[in-house]
Amino acid sequence: MHSLSAMRVLICGDSLSLGKLTGFSRVTPLYSSVRFICRVGNGNEPLTLDTLGLSDKVETTRGNEKNKLNLGISTIEVPKRRDKKVSHSAVQMKKKADIEALAPFAAKSFLELGLPPLLIERLDKEGYKVPTDVQAAAIPAILNNHDAVIQSYTGSGKTLAYLLPILSKVGPLKMDDEDDEPKNKMNIEAVIVAPSRELGMQIVREVEKLLGPADKRLVQQLVGGANKSRQEEALKKNKPFIVVGTPGRIAEISAGGKLHTHFCRYLVLDEIDELLAFNFREDMHRILEHVGRRSSAGQHAVNGSEAKRVERQTIMVSATVPVSVIRAARSWGCDPLLVQAKSIVPLESSPSPASIELSGMPSDSSAGTNLQAQAPVQSLPPSLKHYYAVTRIQHKVDMLRRCIHALDAKCVIAFMNHTKQLKDAVFKLEARGMKAAELHGDLGKLTRSSILKRFRHGDVKVLLTNELSARGLDIPECDLVVNLDLPTDSIHYAHRAGRTGRLGRKGTVVTICEEREVFVVKKMQKQLGVTIQSCEFTEGKLVAEVENTVGVRRTIKKTEVETSGFV
Repeated sequence: MHSLSAMRVLICGDSLSLGKLTGFSRVTPLYSSVRFICRVGNGNEPLTLDTLGLSDKVETTRGNEKNKLNLGISTIEVPKRRDKKVSHSAVQMKKKADIEALAPFAAKSFLELGLPPLLIERLDKEGYKVPTDVQAAAIPAILNNHDAVIQSYTGSGKTLAYLLPILSKVGPLKMDDEDDEPKNKMNIEAVIVAPSRELGMQIVREVEKLLGPADKRLVQQLVGGANKSRQEEALKKNKPFIVVGTPGRIAEISAGGKLHTHFCRYLVLDEIDELLAFNFREDMHRILEHVGRRSSAGQHAVNGSEAKRVERQTIMVSATVPVSVIRAARSWGCDPLLVQAKSIVPLESSPSPASIELSGMPSDSSAGTNLQAQAPVQSLPPSLKHYYAVTRIQHKVDMLRRCIHALDAKCVIAFMNHTKQLKDAVFKLEARGMKAAELHGDLGKLTRSSILKRFRHGDVKVLLTNELSARGLDIPECDLVVNLDLPTDSIHYAHRAGRTGRLGRKGTVVTICEEREVFVVKKMQKQLGVTIQSCEFTEGKLVAEVENTVGVRRTIKKTEVETSGFV
């Protein structure tokens, strides 16, 4: 038996140079994560990568442990993470190409999107002829069973972007070739969650218009502030296939055993960034755990068919998509897509599962920075004009009145931050002969509905409200939004501004602030990527101040803004 002339054991850190280790019998480890590589052989053999059992590329050694030892190669396997990354990237590139082929971004009619004839007839009857950009992108993706995060500016048609594909698959307007899945006794096929009663009721109205008078009972609203017993009776009597509601009321009725959603096919989370708020956490947890989560018996009944989903299809919707929404989509969805106007891209798997709590809700540590993590450039209607005017706090309401007259606005929404200030502002406007009303969460459901009805019909010219109406308030006729108090950040500015300029209409946003608040307006201007011009109201006209930086200090050039046509 030949004796072994030499034994060398090398411990190599990831960044150590092998050329410097020749002739050493031991090297002190420099890193906590190391690879152990053993080689036993003749001492006359040169120390190379081949003699160490390594090569320039990571290779998988075949054979059992005994064969590896006979070859003198370590049985500790080299990690294959890099190989996985390469293959994953290739798959993602192919997947992205397939996804982008889904959407006919230049669709000129709803027929091109694959909607059923009955649904197209209803759309035509309601005056919907051409799909918006976000609808052309989202509808084919959802019809092809993809989970999605839909992002587009307020008033761009996001509600129909998810309602139309759902109505194509379930309900009386569905496609003829759509098979019926086993349903629970309540026949709930879709649950749509909204953060406010106003948005929930708006969604219900959209569904009812499409279903028509004969079938409008097939959608049921479950919103807070209404009689819970009557809502439970309506569920039992009407057997709706779509439920729309606020998190608290949906979770409450579900916990009481009156709402059965385990076989639900669709879960829509509208204004998802608001639903991630701490006060919704417990209710959202229950909804996520019960909607579309079938029992094991139900899963076996599917028999592995790819055409039928074992669990729900999750759709998230918002004008802004901060980091918290991305994390939620990765946690709650299955390979979700980010759908924007003329853009569909896959969201990669979450690199850090620890960043999401076991409940599926983002952790508090991340929630504080989410709202400022993304500039909502794509969240503003493109046809808006933005201005700000400086005055003292006690003159803000009078400045609002002058602004309305200067722009000859017919339908105005004015935002304030504190509910107690609304009544005083209404009193001041009505004292000067301007019809105004306040809208806030402390009012009852019937009172709020009555005020909104008067506002839509033109009986109220100025609606003074708080952040409650920054989302979900759909008044297409609104031509002016005024911030009497500054929004807390650029995202809230975007949602407020989105109350005007909806569906391609023109609109104006005026922020009335104090001198010390101008720097905040400038900061939001930078974050939003839009121009917010300084202005004043002189002789019944809006006069914009164009700032120039030429010269030692700035010079102001006043230009009269044309108010005809309402720019």
